[in-house]
Amino acid sequence: MTELILIRHGETDWNRELRFQGQIDVPLNATGHEQARRIGLRLAQEDVHTLVCSDLMRAQQTALPVAQNRAGERELQPLLNAALREQSFGVIEGLLVADIKAQFPDEWAQWTLFDADFAFVGGESVRQFHTRVLAAVRALALAYPQQTVAVVTHGGVLDMIYRSAKALPLSGPRQTLIPNAGLNRVRVEGEAIDILEWADIEHLADMPPQPVYDQRKRMLATCP
Repeated sequence: MTELILIRHGETDWNRELRFQGQIDVPLNATGHEQARRIGLRLAQEDVHTLVCSDLMRAQQTALPVAQNRAGERELQPLLNAALREQSFGVIEGLLVADIKAQFPDEWAQWTLFDADFAFVGGESVRQFHTRVLAAVRALALAYPQQTVAVVTHGGVLDMIYRSAKALPLSGPRQTLIPNAGLNRVRVEGEAIDILEWADIEHLADMPPQPVYDQRKRMLATCP
């Protein structure tokens, strides 16, 4: 059994603009750095044995305060893992929804059907992405049995884990909020993933609402 503390990276300017970031290396903005600082303080007293993060900059910057704030303990060294990157969106990475609709109208129409096997040119389908993410999760559980591992990653990665834990289909829109800098706890044992806690943002209570693209409504919303 391995317990994973899953952390979505802090906010970036592209999150604020609702651009498709994918695997483009975008840094945190000022809000994201503050969110990361608060995560570090929140986890300072936790018995975290290992810290793993996506190798993209926004995840590494979020992981840094977690590594440093160890309440007198030795600083954790973040272990970079490219398998924990966000889904690749190929040719639409860096674009706003309006840009995608204008430049790739047919592909956008296909994407809004939420077919698990559709992929933008140069990108991954949800099914391919899910296979990558679940392999990474299983590998962590095998590598760190009986440990608590903090994992700093991306919203899409967390969606794949949530769907697996809840036995949800890969097709269809996201069924849960995944806020920037939220804490999510799961237990991995064998093939089973059990959710212990999800979308905990107590440490962000007095910060501005987060913008999110609600896939179920295909509209802009806010996440407190």
